[in-house]
Amino acid sequence: MVDYIIVGSGLAGIAFAEALLQHGKTFIVFDNHSQNSTQIAGGLYNPVILKRFSQVWNANTQLHTASKFYSSLEQKLDLQLDFKIPIYRKFFSVEEQNNWFAASDKPSLTPFLSTKIITTKYNSIESPFGFGEVLETGYVDTEALLINYHKYLQKNNWLRESDFNYDAVKIFENHLEYENEKVRHIVFAEGFGMHANPFFSYLPLDGTKGELFIIRAIDLEVNVIINTSVFILPLGNHLYKVGATYNWEDKSNTPTEQGKQELIERLKELITCDFEIIDHLAGVRPTVKDRRPLLGTHHIHKNVHILNGLGTRGVMLAPSMAIDLFNFIENKEPLDKAIDIKRYESKK
Repeated sequence: MVDYIIVGSGLAGIAFAEALLQHGKTFIVFDNHSQNSTQIAGGLYNPVILKRFSQVWNANTQLHTASKFYSSLEQKLDLQLDFKIPIYRKFFSVEEQNNWFAASDKPSLTPFLSTKIITTKYNSIESPFGFGEVLETGYVDTEALLINYHKYLQKNNWLRESDFNYDAVKIFENHLEYENEKVRHIVFAEGFGMHANPFFSYLPLDGTKGELFIIRAIDLEVNVIINTSVFILPLGNHLYKVGATYNWEDKSNTPTEQGKQELIERLKELITCDFEIIDHLAGVRPTVKDRRPLLGTHHIHKNVHILNGLGTRGVMLAPSMAIDLFNFIENKEPLDKAIDIKRYESKK
């Protein structure tokens, strides 16, 4: 008997697979590669919501767990995934500087907001009011993670690259059966693909489409992440990732002319040099209106579970959420009420 089937191998599925391996559990992963939000993600991690100057929910725990998680994966996969570089928020006025200093006095934000105005001048970026530096930030190369982790799963014969047939799941009191496999538990980590899942389709997953660019800008020399209405993330060799848009209506993975023009306009507000668009990417983030993940167990089937709704902060959230769900299933440790799908029981 296999301990787990995991459906989906984005950030959530990878994090849960790693939690299982750390505890000696066996598993099979199913993925039809229909969801690409992990692969095209910006990959940034940032403990501060800069629009509202508030700390990301449970940021300290998430950062600590994520740092250990990606370090372990770097050793396992023998490549660098975690790039720890600062995020600079560009100031547009003295008032914005003052708001930054006021925010940095909040006890929850003091560890993450530098009180020193950065006056570094970057080619092709006008910054008369300087920048504010966010600490404990960086990005994860999610595309490299996805590609290499899938190879790792394939090498160990743990990956089934096919559609998952929900109708073929046979549920018994103490186990499940699927394609002649007896399994103790199933965890659905499908991202926006959850809408096709009859076990959890009642949950209010509200996908948010995001589009981004890879650009080449020879005259732009930036070695930090610059954040304004878009972010610019240096990739080396004059290449930069630029993003991202937010579209709550379009649920496709297809880049759009509207998204392209929006990114171009915002980018031109930030940089003054020419740039070439090398790639234009799009994906649907698995977001939830209350901005909290969806974790828990089906209200009837006690061996059917979900790990979803990581939204725009999957890089930070996935490692700690996977541990929480594992401990909930295996050790009966209660989930935080803010992430437990029981909060939506009335919608069934």
